[in-house]
Amino acid sequence: MSEGKLKTAVLGLNDQGRLLLEAASKIDYFEIAAVADKDSTLAERVAAEYKCAAYDDYRQLITAMDSRPRSESRTSLRGDNGCLLVAAGMYSCEKQVRAAMKKKFNILKLAPAARNFEEAAEFVRLAEDENIKFAVANPSRFAQSFLAFRQFLQQGRIEQVFLITAFCNVGDQPHRDPKHNSVRLGTQPAWQTDPKLAGGGVLLRNCYEIIDQIIWNFPTPEQVYSLNTNQAADRQQRLYLTEDTAVVTMKFSDTLIGNLIASKAFGPGQKLLKVYGKDKILTVSNKQLTVSDGLGQRSEEWEYDDDELGWYTALLENFSLSILSPDENKLCSSGRENLKNMAVIESAYLSARTAMPEEPGRILQMAQIEPTSI
Repeated sequence: MSEGKLKTAVLGLNDQGRLLLEAASKIDYFEIAAVADKDSTLAERVAAEYKCAAYDDYRQLITAMDSRPRSESRTSLRGDNGCLLVAAGMYSCEKQVRAAMKKKFNILKLAPAARNFEEAAEFVRLAEDENIKFAVANPSRFAQSFLAFRQFLQQGRIEQVFLITAFCNVGDQPHRDPKHNSVRLGTQPAWQTDPKLAGGGVLLRNCYEIIDQIIWNFPTPEQVYSLNTNQAADRQQRLYLTEDTAVVTMKFSDTLIGNLIASKAFGPGQKLLKVYGKDKILTVSNKQLTVSDGLGQRSEEWEYDDDELGWYTALLENFSLSILSPDENKLCSSGRENLKNMAVIESAYLSARTAMPEEPGRILQMAQIEPTSI
């Protein structure tokens, strides 16, 4: 293994997996050793581009991730200073991710952290038992607009925040069809409509990053109330599909409440986060941060030209340095930290079933995790 580099494998070559791979290839700390995807043609094509090994069976990739040195094998991986970047759906690779952890590979998983809170908590415990890093990719934490938003809040430049609102319209998201080498709009893999395979719909899979921004910058909500639905023709059918529309209300304290509206509506995708204070309204998106007065008149506005590739590059650099130089570099968005996000989402799904407010703190406590310890 090259000195000072992380021998790296990428599991899943969907659009986000390819983005992870492209970002990792730009960072000197990573050495791309292997890629894997169920589509063998895609895996071989990408492997040829990055000059690494290709697998169409996730089990074979993990078998190659040998924790013992094998100097005779140019493509073998090692558990010391090795990592696995996971972009595949957890339904297809959960056992392989656990096996990689037990071989002491550090794990970076694309959001969400897992299909449900229990699975996420098990990953966190296993990673801590094996003394490895388990991180969740929340690229918005590295977007200039959201970094400026966080700094604005930390500097106390908006006072007496009493309301948080978030809007997540997924819109016509592009979905790459590798078999036909084409991109289609408004489609998604069939497994994402199955609650057992996907874990959830628009809340878990599309709103995770905006929820992360809320929980990263504010306390864990005391209570969560949610209404979820989808566009299925009848109630019986809706029970067997993930939600495509949701409204989530959060109580942070007696003086701070929040609301999230999420939908897979047609049209351009949009994600907005607004914070209402005593005399200011702060609005942030991926590209813009604005400050308005109580009447909605803009007083300040900043535009940013960074992009998703840049966010992932910064994210991966943080992840790599937290492994190579942990004393000087704290891991951003650790698996344990993301348990708060998962507890809020779990509470929303539970509330949609019980028609009652639910408490994320109780979910964390049942897993013997105190919200203040994260």
